[in-house]
Amino acid sequence: MFHPTSRNIAIEKASATLLFIDVQNYNARRDGGEYVGMSAAQQNEQFGYFFDIIERETLGNMQKIQAACRAEKIEVMYTVIESLTKDGRDRSLDYKITGFNVPRDSWDAQVLDAIAPGEDEIVLPKSSSSVFISTNIDYVLRNLGTRYLVIAGFLTDQCIESAVRDACDLGYLVTLVTDACATLSPERQQNSLTAIKGYCRQITTDAFLSELSA
Repeated sequence: MFHPTSRNIAIEKASATLLFIDVQNYNARRDGGEYVGMSAAQQNEQFGYFFDIIERETLGNMQKIQAACRAEKIEVMYTVIESLTKDGRDRSLDYKITGFNVPRDSWDAQVLDAIAPGEDEIVLPKSSSSVFISTNIDYVLRNLGTRYLVIAGFLTDQCIESAVRDACDLGYLVTLVTDACATLSPERQQNSLTAIKGYCRQITTDAFLSELSA
């Protein structure tokens, strides 16, 4: 039986999955659909920190953990904001109010080239903040034998937080790689990490890589 008494334990590689959340053209490229109609000055004012940190640090860390997990035969999975329809009529009410619509099969829905999925890696389209609400990820993870879920992606204080809490409540041991996720300001990042500390283990990329190589 699986009865851990702490969140702060190393993953078991054979029953772990790495999940990248919303690392896609729509929101993680300067020319992505989320920023259409925005001037360079506006984009820099609102999202300058975000693009600086992901280009300088976060994407590189994602590449490192992706490569390490592949080398250790750990499942690598992705979820992207993507409607099941072209017009987005299937989106959550929240996404409709917010104005998020990433049409099915669009360029915006593709995972960033920097961490492009392998030929047989799973990509799940989601149309709500939590991947556990608008996809069958729980069913898929259980079929894969996943007990340990390692999470990275965007935004820490939005879709990452939702996934961490839901995964914890569904019985997964969650590891959040803190410098392989990002949000719009350092204050928001720290506030989010503090808020979800009780739901997950939080470690850096270097610590996670050391754990895998041990």
